[in-house]
Amino acid sequence: MKIFISDPVDEQCVDLLKQEGFAVVYQPGLDAGNLKSALADADALIVRSQTKVTAGILESAKKLKVVGRAGAGVDNIDVDAATRKGVVVMNTPGGNTISTAEHTLSMMFALARNIPQANQSLREGKWDRKKFTGTELNGKLVGLIGLGRVGSEVAKRCLAFGMDVIAYDPLVSSESAAKLGVRLAELPEIFQTADIISVHSPLTAETRNLINAKTLAQCKKGVRIINCARGGIVHEKDLLQALESEQVAAAALDVFEQEPPADHSLIRHPHVVSTPHLGASTEEAQEKVAIQIAHQIADFLLGRGVSGSVNGDIVRYTFRKEFHPYFTLVERMGKLLSQLKNGVLRSVVLTVNGAYLHELTSLLGAAFFKGVFSDVLTEPINYINALAIAKDRGISVSLQQADDHVLYANVISVSYETTKEQRSFAGTVFGTSDERLIAMDGFHLDIRPQGILLLYSNVDRPGMLARVSALLAQAQINIGGLSLGRYPGHARALTIIALDDLPPAHVLENIAKEEGISDLHLITL
Repeated sequence: MKIFISDPVDEQCVDLLKQEGFAVVYQPGLDAGNLKSALADADALIVRSQTKVTAGILESAKKLKVVGRAGAGVDNIDVDAATRKGVVVMNTPGGNTISTAEHTLSMMFALARNIPQANQSLREGKWDRKKFTGTELNGKLVGLIGLGRVGSEVAKRCLAFGMDVIAYDPLVSSESAAKLGVRLAELPEIFQTADIISVHSPLTAETRNLINAKTLAQCKKGVRIINCARGGIVHEKDLLQALESEQVAAAALDVFEQEPPADHSLIRHPHVVSTPHLGASTEEAQEKVAIQIAHQIADFLLGRGVSGSVNGDIVRYTFRKEFHPYFTLVERMGKLLSQLKNGVLRSVVLTVNGAYLHELTSLLGAAFFKGVFSDVLTEPINYINALAIAKDRGISVSLQQADDHVLYANVISVSYETTKEQRSFAGTVFGTSDERLIAMDGFHLDIRPQGILLLYSNVDRPGMLARVSALLAQAQINIGGLSLGRYPGHARALTIIALDDLPPAHVLENIAKEEGISDLHLITL
């Protein structure tokens, strides 16, 4: 079998694959046209971040069985297209965790002791000791935004240097954090109390520009900001202004909104330390991921097992199109929970009702947690690791089967508990492809779980819906669908409205102020 490697990797990757008996072609730097030709008879493709594995590339590779990414992210691979073709996509999550954590600590020390600035000054023939007086890290309070793999390793190292650590992560239980010696905190406390704030979260709609003029103004004067996670989490112009006003004492950036940056104003600031996205760029990390992907590819092609797969389990069902709507449904239900929940998630019970779906129980559970985690974690979430990640984060997971639903033959029900609430909802598929949300908190519903949904509880009396509709109409927001959950004589009802556009913040505020309306949520699926 032939394995094609299209990006630079450590030579051990090539050596290991040849030792396994594969024909290895190592030819990095091909353009898309030549890559298509090269892959015509390839059984496997190994890439890093440079090669873009598009649907067109995959379509031309008729014999391709697996694509391996020597690294964590798979943004450069069209995973959906690969899945549709039955091609397994695998990555090497965790291979660069230590390197990124150590880079964060390097940045922290550089900020505290002005090392880059002092080095440059000395190179210029100066001996200016007073100008570069630093500060000790011992005893400082570090606020981590994100306590996943990298965040946890950063926390361990900060604690070893005598620092106190608090962290914000809505998917980590206080017990899991306590095992690390970390106390969980809400974002306002981190902004208001931390001496150093370090970001370790993914770039999502919620985290984009999370560090901005407003949040920086809440911080202690002289705070230090570090971002080795994703560009775009820190609003660069706001950070520059905060540095110029001395609200922020210094900042360290390894990632940027645009890479390479077009505007160097922030990078040139005398109190900024910057590196060109080097978090994973160590010999050890590149060696680890090269060796790891070689073993994973060899094991898969030689029938020894599948590991690190992004889509491995679901490939078995790729050509059984009747199951696709259920995967879509349950992943959207996971996204619903992620946006709906209040408090830290403690436990989830997912019940698959209907013998037709019983063989998919474990996979549906994985798809659900893929939906829960996909927009809030930096690490790649897939059908292989989603359930394990839930367990690692202290979430109790129970996957159950039943065959006794009163109204529908095939239903997926979810009940969950957080530190602040208990809720439940259920969904099914009408016909062959019409996903529906059919219940929530005991109320019967009928609405498609897709697009923009406005969800709220209201007093069950005439005129409530009209008042909300009027506010939406004034903002030129069209209603695309509606479901009312109510019981005769019940004091409250549940309303879900499908919207064509996102309503402005002031419209949501006005709706929330309406008498009789509570628990307002804007959900995007």
